[in-house]
Amino acid sequence: MGALVVAGLFYGYNWVVMKTALRYADASVFAAMRVFFGAVLLFLLLAVLRRSLRPKNLVLTIVVGLFGMTGSIGLSIWALQSGGAGKTSVLVYTMPMWLLLMSWVILGERVRGLQWLSVALALAGLVFVLSPWSAGGTPLSNILGVAAGVCSAASSVAAKILCRDRKVDLLGLNAWQMLCGAIPLVVIALLTAESGPVWTGTFVAALLYNVVLVCGAALLLWFYTLRHLPAGTAGLGRLVAPVVGVLAAWIQLGERPDRYELVGMVLIIIGLASLAVWQMANDRGAPRSEGPPTIALAEEPPGD
Repeated sequence: MGALVVAGLFYGYNWVVMKTALRYADASVFAAMRVFFGAVLLFLLLAVLRRSLRPKNLVLTIVVGLFGMTGSIGLSIWALQSGGAGKTSVLVYTMPMWLLLMSWVILGERVRGLQWLSVALALAGLVFVLSPWSAGGTPLSNILGVAAGVCSAASSVAAKILCRDRKVDLLGLNAWQMLCGAIPLVVIALLTAESGPVWTGTFVAALLYNVVLVCGAALLLWFYTLRHLPAGTAGLGRLVAPVVGVLAAWIQLGERPDRYELVGMVLIIIGLASLAVWQMANDRGAPRSEGPPTIALAEEPPGD
């Protein structure tokens, strides 16, 4: 359980770290650097562990990477450029709700009982956070945050299909999907960025935090958690990340949510918590699988 909490802290505080990094680099540049160097780190780790460097299903891996890295990471960092770190973290972490609905439509996985309540609470929370009735309309950053969560869910659906083959090496899958997702981000950065990053100590520390702690340490802790804890417990512990993101942004960046945003964030977190509780109850009645976990991507969801 300790590994789960530490991973959640790394992922949650990373929203503040990424927001800080954007003072020194364009969103496209930071997204490209974060994902590319994260991929390099994972390939080095594969080499050290003497694991196969060959992808199992390159086409599906590319799909996973395009949605999970290019889409989810790229959009979440773009959302951070003009939006608050705390609010963006909650919007992106609606991913489990979108995954539930996509799995129902695409994979035929039925949505039952408490799961519908979870969806209703999360959707109600989204309405409050987005506040479409406000005079200024819905800010682009909010739309991008939700889109990042949707992309993360789509990536997870593709990964579910890919991981039906229990021989898939999840570390290798993460390395390849990050590389596949990094290539479009690098191209976008080269075409759109007006300048490179400002190499200050703060920016270097933020980049290292993302590459070493988030793409490296937190990912390994997440793998460890999924192998030793039931899925429901892991899902409940994953809620540490958006809570830490909101609190850290409030304390360190002075991002105080307004009343509608606060109500919406609470509803979303309650909805996700009820989904995890349902999964925990389900876990008690199901035998533990001896195989690897089905989904364990580099961002669960993007810590971005």
